Amino acid sequence: MAEQLRVNPGQLSPYDPGYDPLVAINPGHGRAYAPTYWIDTAGAPPEDDGPVDQDIDVDVAIIGSGFTGLSCALFLAEEHGIKAHVLEANQVVWGCTSRNGGQAQNASGRLTRSQWIQRWGLQTALKMHAEIQQGFDTFKYLIEDIDCDAQRDGHLYNAHRPEAMEKLRSEVRVHNEVFGYKTRILEKDELHRDYVHEAEAVGAMLEPEGIGVHPLKLAYGYMRKARALGAKVHPCSPVTGWQTRDGVHSLRTPGGTVRARAVGVATGGYTSQELHPLLKNRLMPILSNSVVTRPLTSAEKEACNFLSTLVITDTRTLRHYYRLLPDDRVQIGSRSAIHGADAANPRHLKVLLDGLNRKFPALKGIDIDYSWWGWVDVSHDMMPRVVQPVPRETMFYALGYGGNGVMYSAQGGRRMAEMIAGKGDKLDLPIFRSQLPGEPLAPFRRIGQRFLYKWYYLRDERL
Repeated sequence: MAEQLRVNPGQLSPYDPGYDPLVAINPGHGRAYAPTYWIDTAGAPPEDDGPVDQDIDVDVAIIGSGFTGLSCALFLAEEHGIKAHVLEANQVVWGCTSRNGGQAQNASGRLTRSQWIQRWGLQTALKMHAEIQQGFDTFKYLIEDIDCDAQRDGHLYNAHRPEAMEKLRSEVRVHNEVFGYKTRILEKDELHRDYVHEAEAVGAMLEPEGIGVHPLKLAYGYMRKARALGAKVHPCSPVTGWQTRDGVHSLRTPGGTVRARAVGVATGGYTSQELHPLLKNRLMPILSNSVVTRPLTSAEKEACNFLSTLVITDTRTLRHYYRLLPDDRVQIGSRSAIHGADAANPRHLKVLLDGLNRKFPALKGIDIDYSWWGWVDVSHDMMPRVVQPVPRETMFYALGYGGNGVMYSAQGGRRMAEMIAGKGDKLDLPIFRSQLPGEPLAPFRRIGQRFLYKWYYLRDERL
């Protein structure tokens, strides 16, 4: 019922384009959304349960109302009979989930399957592959009856230079021979003829698993499902203090204290340094820019030979992610500023548009209808964690997807729900049994990031 919506849009705090999770004490209180294409085209948000306005006792509190938090609440109710309360500092689905590129890939974190073998050995890598495959099945199960503009064509990993093609050929051999995952190489002519004529691509790896979605429509669907099962979602309820005593977590919000027997953290790249001591310096938040063009004309679409709506990434370390949307717009994103205070600098938009122009010269000078940026939660070892960091203490988190959270966040929420319900004993992969690694040089991380960006550029473009 409309009267249940107690957040007045006219009373929202303004959008803060310079927000920076390493500087701000918290993500804000009731801030307006970033000006994304998704916000403009998703329709009205679902009904929510209003801000916390009194002290309440709950079984489970989930901090963060993005993909992970909502899927965790959904699976807690559906599979374990637990009705969680989701706390959101600003508007529902305000952070990573409303700002990403909507690419659901058969991956999680930044490491390839070959790198899994190098890090953990073959047997663990095989189990990790099975977990990711199951995660993709979880994702497909959730979107079955959600109208989220799903484009189910697969994923193209486009080589931006000849040296990258050799790495793709090696990875395809590993996929097929070790994991039984049927990817294949597309040579340049086949890629350009049958899929897309991207000018700088010299070939690609084609994955059968890959789905493009409207992320906000999808998240709204998660929210409707979770609330229909009894979960509560409270916007404008930032956690401004957290104390734990005798097994009870007291989460202070502006409207009242939420006392919970268990807490799941799902705050992604918007995780405050002050939220909880176990989370301080555990993430490297990275800014990513994104733009959406006006709709392409028939001539422009033909010039780019957009014959497919596969989701696409390129092989740069600072990768581009892009695709043709259902309304014939092009969405493309890549890395942005290092500091939030510099995010609006036009030079970062120019870097992204230069990438668009290299890939699709026919679109040079095209009008950009939407431009935004957002923070990505990258872990220091490039892999996520869904974990109970301290045994017997009922605090859990699912974080660190590294830009591959659209798909795996569904499974991350499901796994965190299992742990909260006391049924996570059989989850024995490293991403479930170890904390996000800390970083002793974290106070200087952005100095290092600046040098890394220069090194990545040289390695990707020159060496």
